[in-house]
Amino acid sequence: MQVLVAVTEVVEVADDFEIEGLSIDDRYREYDLNEWDDYAVEAAVQLAEAGVADEVVTVTVGPERAEETIRMALAKGADRAVRVWDDALADQPLLDVAAKTRLLRAVVEAESPDLVLAGVQAGDDAWGATGVSLAHAIGYEWAAVVTGFELDGDRAHVRRELEGGVEALVDVELPAVLTIQTGINEPRYASLRGIRQAQSKEIAVRTLADLDLAADDVESAIELTDMFEPTAEGETRFLEGDAGEQAAALAEVLRERGVGAE
Repeated sequence: MQVLVAVTEVVEVADDFEIEGLSIDDRYREYDLNEWDDYAVEAAVQLAEAGVADEVVTVTVGPERAEETIRMALAKGADRAVRVWDDALADQPLLDVAAKTRLLRAVVEAESPDLVLAGVQAGDDAWGATGVSLAHAIGYEWAAVVTGFELDGDRAHVRRELEGGVEALVDVELPAVLTIQTGINEPRYASLRGIRQAQSKEIAVRTLADLDLAADDVESAIELTDMFEPTAEGETRFLEGDAGEQAAALAEVLRERGVGAE
């Protein structure tokens, strides 16, 4: 069984930053493996350690800089990686879900995995739709916001998180796409040995031409028109004095706002 894990490099912005046009300058940015994808990598590696998966492959869309992030997934136990990038991608100000779906679909068609894992969402854009969109595009069954699963032959017994703290238990036929929620496991730290081994593991770079795609296939239907730092609404009031005085002042504020028993 081959498990393919879609991972993404997310942007973390410094507390103080400046917006320049439609972007934030690189000097205010740091990059890291998406938190949700870290749990997906751990789930795949656990399958390999249990003898269920024969190979764990990660795939990401990103420039050469993203290889540092990919190496962390390799250091944690993935066997090899595919990085998709092209000049046409570099020219795109925004890759929406549809564009990412077309790129990942081409990789899935080339790899033919039995199971695709992806994080529920990315920590920066938080769209939360790419995994399910990919499943639809490749014709795989799927389950979203997965908090636990067990493989049983050609079937996955899946526990899903729903709204309001409700969980659903469903069976999904393989091949399938599962989007992984945080808390499903405890992602491991990369060991020094794993980090050294990751340096020799394969990262295959695929261009649009390699995937039989054209620049038109990655044009986004969403246009980024403005970027700004939202202004905070509301006010902050500091309560002076000792604990008793602060409690009395807080009670007065609550009464002013109509909160409390009549």
